Amino acid sequence: TAMRERLVGELPAGVLDARPLAPARTADEQDRSAWRAHTGEERFLEMVERAREYIRAGDIFQVVLSQRFSKPLHAEPFDVYRHLRAVNPSPYMFHLVLGGGRHVIGASPELLVKAEDGRAETRPLAGTRWRGVDAAADRALEDELLADAKECAEHVMLVDLGRNDIGRVAAPGSVRVERLMEVERYSHVMHLSSTVSGDLAEDRTPLDALRSTFPAGTVSGAPKIRAMEIIAELEEERRGVYGGALGFVGTGGRLDTAIALRTLVIADGQAYVQAGAGVVADSDPAAEYRETLNKAQALFAAVERAEAHA
Repeated sequence: TAMRERLVGELPAGVLDARPLAPARTADEQDRSAWRAHTGEERFLEMVERAREYIRAGDIFQVVLSQRFSKPLHAEPFDVYRHLRAVNPSPYMFHLVLGGGRHVIGASPELLVKAEDGRAETRPLAGTRWRGVDAAADRALEDELLADAKECAEHVMLVDLGRNDIGRVAAPGSVRVERLMEVERYSHVMHLSSTVSGDLAEDRTPLDALRSTFPAGTVSGAPKIRAMEIIAELEEERRGVYGGALGFVGTGGRLDTAIALRTLVIADGQAYVQAGAGVVADSDPAAEYRETLNKAQALFAAVERAEAHA
């Protein structure tokens, strides 16, 4: 249509030429010199070691620790969003204009909770590998991920947490795992994904399902409350939007929300990116640090492209 042609014609140069599933640079190859790390590698490694002490002491089984990056933004926020759509297409794409120069832009891969026709569903995403440089490397990394006992155990733990969350609002006997440990690929990383669902009990609503699942175990840990206490102790800044929920509540008992992952916040001319990694007893601190970098790559790349075409 004429409208579509006009809108496509307004896209920044290079957006339509993006190749989202051919992985871009790895965390080691990405130039992050323009980004300020608020935590830094040394401090993040210390956080992981402290979390492992809590795990060994029996306080928690797993906790998700995150770090933040920022830089002055020299591009229009909407151009960043359009480049992010091309660089890292995801199930949940969003650009919220909050006023006062504040924006929330994201490409979240993960459903928090969805409710429709009396059924509630959550979709834990946990277990990560970076994307390979070609199809053969990608398959090798997928096989490695599926064979990684640590990643699989962490994922199953969070699937069980999802079952408990849905079970609190579901009719007895209706909770089921519909998909278990399938691999989903995104531009810079691949994840293990499962689907947990249940039929809402007669006295429960979609908002009850949201309350039961929020915050997701995949961005907090297990058990949730103690994990959140440890996050508040170890992370030096409040998370803000990161790890929260975005979505809609519709008529007729419909609700669809995503976790605020792969999300960029713009405020006062600065761009802020946050990414995390799940820590368990046998975590390698350096590997968890690299995982946070890999998860942030798509956002770094979108900003870089938007600024290059500004």
